Amino acid sequence: MTTPAPQRPRPLSPHLTIYRPQMTSVLSILHRLSGVVLSAGFVLVLGWVVALAYGPNAYGYVYGFIQTVWGKIFLSGFAAAFFYHLAAGVRHLLWDAGWGFKLPQVYATGTVVLVFASLATAVVAIRIWGLA
Repeated sequence: MTTPAPQRPRPLSPHLTIYRPQMTSVLSILHRLSGVVLSAGFVLVLGWVVALAYGPNAYGYVYGFIQTVWGKIFLSGFAAAFFYHLAAGVRHLLWDAGWGFKLPQVYATGTVVLVFASLATAVVAIRIWGLA
């Protein structure tokens, strides 16, 4: 009777802990996360619309929440998710049209997405927080 040869441990496939985050992967993950945040944020938008239908008291309740620090943080985050998702979506449309697949273009459009989302969010956040 022969004894089976000892099995060597199978090699592990590369994992997130091995790779250094790249701009392309981080932007892809952020695009998906911003979609989730937008989905959750539209619950508040729906609540706002329903409160409008129920009258001034219900609207005052929602408006009161929006004026709190948590409401302003929520609105600022919603704005950030909206502008990022918008810019990344336009970038994906360009890819669907067959433009922007070369690595320098990928990094340039990724930078444009981040700059646009940051500036647009800053403008809206300044208005939300009443700084202007």
